[in-house]
Amino acid sequence: MSFGQRGGYGNRGGFGRGSGSFKKPVEVGKEYNVSISDTSRRGEGIAKVEGFIVFVPGTKVGQNVRIKVTQVSERFASGQVIENSAAPAAPASESSESTN
Repeated sequence: MSFGQRGGYGNRGGFGRGSGSFKKPVEVGKEYNVSISDTSRRGEGIAKVEGFIVFVPGTKVGQNVRIKVTQVSERFASGQVIENSAAPAAPASESSESTN
C-alpha cells in the first residue's frame, strides 16, 4: 500500500452549485404575460415563469401584467411592467413572448 493516494472518491468535479448548466426560462429583454402570485419582503410582486421567480416592483397580488425582463441571475429575475391587463395571464411560454 502506498501513502499519499486516496482511494475512490477524491475530486468530484461537476456536481453542486455553480455549474451554470441550468437553462433559465426567461431572457433579458423578452416580454412575458404573468400573474402576480405573492409579495416579497421588500414589497415587490412575485410572478413565476415555468417555476422561475421574477420580481416585479410596483405590482400587487392578483394583478395580471405584461412584463419585460430587465435582469436574470442564477436563482431569480427582475422585470418591469410594460402593460396592465384585465384578462387573466396566459401561462408564460414561447408563444407569449414578443418577437423583437
